[in-house]
Amino acid sequence: MSNGLGRGLSSLIPNINNTKKNNQELSNESIDDYSKNGVLEVEIEKIKANPMQPRKRFVDFQLEELANSIKEHGIIQPLIVTKNNDGFQLIAGERRLRASKIAGLKKVPIVIRKADDQEKLELALIENIQREDLNPIDLAKAYKQLIDEFNITQEQVAEKVGKSRSTVTNILRMLKLPEEIQLALISEKISEGHAKYLVGLDSETKQLNLFRKILHNDLTITDTNKEIRKMGGTKSARIKINYADKDKEFALREFFGAKIEIKRMGRGGKIIIDFYSDEELSEIIKKIK
Repeated sequence: MSNGLGRGLSSLIPNINNTKKNNQELSNESIDDYSKNGVLEVEIEKIKANPMQPRKRFVDFQLEELANSIKEHGIIQPLIVTKNNDGFQLIAGERRLRASKIAGLKKVPIVIRKADDQEKLELALIENIQREDLNPIDLAKAYKQLIDEFNITQEQVAEKVGKSRSTVTNILRMLKLPEEIQLALISEKISEGHAKYLVGLDSETKQLNLFRKILHNDLTITDTNKEIRKMGGTKSARIKINYADKDKEFALREFFGAKIEIKRMGRGGKIIIDFYSDEELSEIIKKIK
């Protein structure tokens, strides 16, 4: 797999302002040659979904909002696809594809790339990670799929998706939770912070009891931490995570619309704000000002 993945999807997509062409205009030239340098417009019915798509849940109202934006402004970023015998198969851009269908578009802009199954999963993963669109369970299943199907290590997964090894390991641990808790995490009835505490308990019974208490009493992450201490801690109380800071990170993410991380260093620390484009950086700076 190309190291270009580490630079994100933008390294795979040419400038949308490049001249778009349709199938008739391409009749006398190679689609493969053209797709290296430009954006092609094709009928939406010719694009099939990515079977390796890790994201399983799409929120209707968010798709409607995106569809309205597409109606007004069009598709700003082309879909990434591979060519097959009867059309194209999506690699990245499923939300845009679904929203385009809702918006009633007949054609959509695409960029054609050659990709095997592993690359299709990696690209779809990276797209979702950069937009923080995947819930922890779908993300964990995608990581596990990369590891199991393509025989790579957690460290290699971490390198491909631009995360630390410990981050990948902690996400994978979510798959050890009972199905009831996993479903609650997917539907956002509990947060990832709650789940990290629950996965540290040494029995399914303890996990479910505390989980139900979290739901019934609407416990915050800080409240959950107190309950854990009453229970004598977790098998990973050794994992030193400041969950009060996780609440602050969430609030900052909501405000900036970006990934935020608080790093403690003695009595102080630093706040790390991730961005994936100059436009995103400009928006963050505006909010800070």
